[in-house]
Amino acid sequence: MTRTKTRSGTQTTPRDRARMGWVLLATMLAGAFAPTAVNAQDMQFDIAETGQPPAPPAEGPPSEALANALRLYQQERYQEADVQFQRVVEGETQDAQANVQKAQFFLGKCLYHLRYYQSALAIFDEIGQQGQGHLYFNQTLQWLAQLASQLPEPAGIIEKVGRYGVDQLEQFNTAESQELYNELLYIMGRFQYSQGEFEQAIELFQRVAEDSSFYVKARFFDGIAHIRMRRARPAIAAFRAIIDAIDEGTVEGVEDEERMLNLAWISLARVYYTAANRTDPETGERAIDGRLLGQAVEAWNTVDQGSEYWLDALFESSWAFFLADEYARALGNVHTIFSPYFEDSYYPEALVLKAVTFFVNCQIENAEAMIGQFHERYDPVRQELEEILGRFEDNTQFFEFLTRVRAGEGSISENVRGIVSTALSDREVLRNIEYVRVLEGEESRLMESPQEFQNSSLGARILQDVAVAKSFAIDQTGDIARARYTRLIDELADLTNQIDTVELEIATYTRGQLGQEMQQQMTEAQRSGGGDVEVDEEHQLWPFDGEYWRDELGFYRQQVTNRCGR
Repeated sequence: MTRTKTRSGTQTTPRDRARMGWVLLATMLAGAFAPTAVNAQDMQFDIAETGQPPAPPAEGPPSEALANALRLYQQERYQEADVQFQRVVEGETQDAQANVQKAQFFLGKCLYHLRYYQSALAIFDEIGQQGQGHLYFNQTLQWLAQLASQLPEPAGIIEKVGRYGVDQLEQFNTAESQELYNELLYIMGRFQYSQGEFEQAIELFQRVAEDSSFYVKARFFDGIAHIRMRRARPAIAAFRAIIDAIDEGTVEGVEDEERMLNLAWISLARVYYTAANRTDPETGERAIDGRLLGQAVEAWNTVDQGSEYWLDALFESSWAFFLADEYARALGNVHTIFSPYFEDSYYPEALVLKAVTFFVNCQIENAEAMIGQFHERYDPVRQELEEILGRFEDNTQFFEFLTRVRAGEGSISENVRGIVSTALSDREVLRNIEYVRVLEGEESRLMESPQEFQNSSLGARILQDVAVAKSFAIDQTGDIARARYTRLIDELADLTNQIDTVELEIATYTRGQLGQEMQQQMTEAQRSGGGDVEVDEEHQLWPFDGEYWRDELGFYRQQVTNRCGR
């Protein structure tokens, strides 16, 4: 094992290994989430059955309760106004239909100002369901956009904005409301993306102004949409636009700017890597574009070491080095990943990479050692993961398990605690957990309000809105977490199959019955000298003595001697 700080270019030869598909790539970068919608069916009765008075007139002067509520609203006495608006909405005042709709709209606005965002969303959702039949349908769009900045994405605001037509966004295309207009373009684009309407989504994303705080998010999903349509060049252009905008400082107010910059770099690397793996449509033969592979490595190397994506970038680039026959750099990256600085990291595929690298260089004993190490380390993990999954019968139970794991509790061994925590901590799971937390906050806020407000029909409505949303949010979070957990088990099973395949190849090799393709790969490995560690006057070389240094992470190289033909 040696250490050197060098970033030499890559030269490639054909190799049928480590190829990311377009669907896998898009899944790695982003996933659309559409929460389950529950539509209640109205039951109709005639007056005789219900004993209710006739429906109020369509038009007419406001009742005293509505006039008083509007006055209280202007005075920003939202809690008092809300109670009066609720009386109108419930039909207690016998206001005309137009006034009832007005009260409903202002009721939603009051709830927003009181920070009962879920109930406000429920009100605006009711208005949205009526479409143009509601007098305040168009005005509600603005408040949905404002709620998008207060409620996490799982609240389903994207789908509610999707009820509106693109033309209706133009009412906000004015100098005074440009940022709102850009936000709605982005949200509407997200809705089109979630529906698989990628062309329409791209058109909306690209209309977001370059100086908008939503520009970076829009261009990111622009790139992902192109990936879903298997278009490398425009995807690259979209990610490059993000990098340029952040580097040049042409955008302000970008949420988590450094994260978005590193996400753009790793996304760019993945597109280059995928594009570098080409298949001839006529012959079916695969070849590697060395120029694109080199650009992928360059992009991976640009991901900041302090980024949450750095270890992913380091490992993914190791497969690129493998394809380029630069085995010393591939195993050097794996050496960094297994350092004590990253004891909680989970990269079982790294042992697959090491086994394959040793095998193609005819280091059979080392390859077998990696196979044994994989089974020793991960077979018990897989067994325990499967046993844990079998304990839970529904999503609510799994949500409770997720909560305990995040709190450092739960009856799981230390061998898998870190693995489970990592698998259940992706951003979609965290957004759903945050949604549950927000709902619990609104529930607590209501319990702290005056008793008179709590006991009012509006207080009962707020409690019901939050309780229903919380129930669905917990079920949805448990479902998503269970899916992540199941995928963890499936991926580990797939890697077990891969490591077993290497073991079968070794058995075939020892019998002298290797196929022509594998023999060619070993011959190329022998010719490439990719396991050699080379330095120049600007770098240093010294043996690894068992001590890791933080400033050398990512620059380790491991000498790999090719023994084929000996």
